[in-house]
Amino acid sequence: MSACIYRKKGFDTMFKVNENFAKLPGSYLFANIAKRVSAFQAEHPEKEIIRLGIGDVTQPIAPAIIEAMHKAVDEMGHAETFHGYAPEQGYEFLRSIIAKEDFQANGCDISADEIFISDGAKCDCGNIQELFSLDSVVAVCDPVYPVYVDSNVMAGRSGLYNSETSRFDKIVYMPCTADNGFLPEFPKEHVDVIYLCFPNNPTGEAIKKADLQAWVDYANKNGAVIIFDAAYEAYITEEGIPHSIYECEGAKTCAIELRSFSKKAGFTGMRLGFAVIPKDLKCGDVSLNAMWMRRQGSKYNGTPYIIQRAGEAVYSPEGKTQVAEQIARYMKNAKTIYTGLKDAGFTVYGGVNSPYIWLKTPNDMKSWDFFDFLLNNAGIVGTPGAGFGPSGEGYFRITAFGTYENSLKALDRIKNL
Repeated sequence: MSACIYRKKGFDTMFKVNENFAKLPGSYLFANIAKRVSAFQAEHPEKEIIRLGIGDVTQPIAPAIIEAMHKAVDEMGHAETFHGYAPEQGYEFLRSIIAKEDFQANGCDISADEIFISDGAKCDCGNIQELFSLDSVVAVCDPVYPVYVDSNVMAGRSGLYNSETSRFDKIVYMPCTADNGFLPEFPKEHVDVIYLCFPNNPTGEAIKKADLQAWVDYANKNGAVIIFDAAYEAYITEEGIPHSIYECEGAKTCAIELRSFSKKAGFTGMRLGFAVIPKDLKCGDVSLNAMWMRRQGSKYNGTPYIIQRAGEAVYSPEGKTQVAEQIARYMKNAKTIYTGLKDAGFTVYGGVNSPYIWLKTPNDMKSWDFFDFLLNNAGIVGTPGAGFGPSGEGYFRITAFGTYENSLKALDRIKNL
């Protein structure tokens, strides 16, 4: 640990900081992008920028959800319907409808007491590692959502960062490239915790049920736990693509699933998500469900009542229809961008079961060089693939969360470069 020394009344006083933070290279990916864009705007205030980088939504909250929020706000103004601290696991009304609509309706045996409401999947992605020992070996796909790696670095599981390989020496990286269809291969060494995200961020590719079943079988056989990030399951359009890992036999004994309302219902500014931790998931006699309940009781004060009522409205008949319409608009953007780039001669992936298009940079251009090229010459912001890991080098992520008009405008600018 690093010590900070202060002179006070003739003697030294010291406190120590978590030096694992110093192992993180630079700033967080999207903070770095924001700084570059801000600097560009300051130098070129006259240029219009089209933002297709960060995965933030652009459509307003659906009317059925707004109505539910108004009702909940009114309830907070009367003593008989006022709600204070929310239950650390979440209100039963939301957990029950999630269990019914998202899991039981799809043949998954998940109950309300296995669901933990949170303020978003990002926090769950970062916090879930607290369940595991510091000597646990972590495996991640490469490229990867940075939070999986960063949170384990901060906890002390990563070892040292190698600037030549852009990897941490104690984290197992599973390359996902065009050569293997952007699907990870089983680690050759023993691992304890495996992070999987499908439909994938950043590649936009999905996983078939048989392939996911193979990972479940692998985890059960080798005593590993899968952290399955299903934040983009609402964007699946093809048959045979699982929406939940619990569609696979045996998943309840080896998998935790994380979900988000941010992309499903546009809650990026409202914050709502949940983790699914089956009661069958145990380490010996220790229940991870009970561990997470204990953790949440100590560290989490619960998601606000108003927001949970908004989440409940997502599953109402009107909410389902309106949310589906919003997702369809984003997927129209994805198809437009994917087709337009492909017709322009680019090699592209994703965009079918995901709102992300994974673009191969032209002429073997480095990801950050392509970022600067697009920004300076077309006023378009995307996300450099290298920011997601070494296997992302030479790729570029474009999001379909913009407006349809901006998607067309961006395509036109790229074609005219």
